[in-house]
Amino acid sequence: MNPLLSRRHLSKVATTLGIFIFSALALPAAAQSWPDKPVRVIVPAPAGSSLDVIVRSLGETLKVRWGQPLIVDNKPGAGGNIGMDVVAKAAPDGYTLGIGFNGPIAFAPFMFKKMAYDPAKDLLPIVLTTSQPNVLAVPADHPANNLREFVAWAKSQGNKVSYASVGLGSSSHLSMELLKTTAGFEATHVPFNGSPPAALSVAQGETQAVLATEPALLALVQAGRLKLLAVTSPQRLAARPELPIVAEAGFPGFDALAWNGLFAPAGTSAEIVNRINADVNAAMADPTFRQTMAKQGLIVGGGSGAKFKSFIEGESRKWGAIITKAGITLD
Repeated sequence: MNPLLSRRHLSKVATTLGIFIFSALALPAAAQSWPDKPVRVIVPAPAGSSLDVIVRSLGETLKVRWGQPLIVDNKPGAGGNIGMDVVAKAAPDGYTLGIGFNGPIAFAPFMFKKMAYDPAKDLLPIVLTTSQPNVLAVPADHPANNLREFVAWAKSQGNKVSYASVGLGSSSHLSMELLKTTAGFEATHVPFNGSPPAALSVAQGETQAVLATEPALLALVQAGRLKLLAVTSPQRLAARPELPIVAEAGFPGFDALAWNGLFAPAGTSAEIVNRINADVNAAMADPTFRQTMAKQGLIVGGGSGAKFKSFIEGESRKWGAIITKAGITLD
């Protein structure tokens, strides 16, 4: 072998190997330097909403852990789709995140013929932040005092029952559709623009029931105008242990939660995603954060990104079937 060619060959191999080693080390190093500027979190809901409170509460701890401020960017509209589209189209560098929820993640793909983004392909689940069950409320003078009695009453009414929801395609709407299917009764959906008018319609007897989050109903419950019959969580609520879960009324496995979590644009490095996941889990373990969430009626989440992804896939299958059966469309 020509010594000169041999030396040139070895030089090329060494150079290639050096580039490979440098590249392999560079990614973790880049991840370790993250963040070196503020991190923006898109909130697809107005300021003061539960999603907004969650992100701002996490931000108090995260800004200390990251040494950078967390900038909350509220982008409400189109049931959360506008905000999550911004996240999906952002640079995958860890500096733009979003807090997504059932609507734009698990429901929208089945209710819209065309979306500007694909939640399963364009968004990377990081961590489940909180969940919240709905509670079944009826007028205070309703003859039913528990869910079994309500189902029997509804069946006796034929097609005369109507129920309120906080909006077409909302968790409030879909949870009742699931309950109707599970329990086998009929009821006409009457959508409202938000919790206050929906709850008031039940209190006034214009509709006969609503499934909504407890904080939205509490004032009318305390005023003696509504009564609660059941909660859609898999376990009784610590804050209201006297309220039975739907499963206890003879419908085992019933589970209908409103949930939310952090997402990054697809393509964000695993090192950065893992760092965010670890720091958010640590922030959610803080007693102050947990107390703030409890006051909002929220159950703190946590866990790995893989666990959150699997959870979303299960939710999409379950609610996709309900949406398709009910024929719910938003375009």
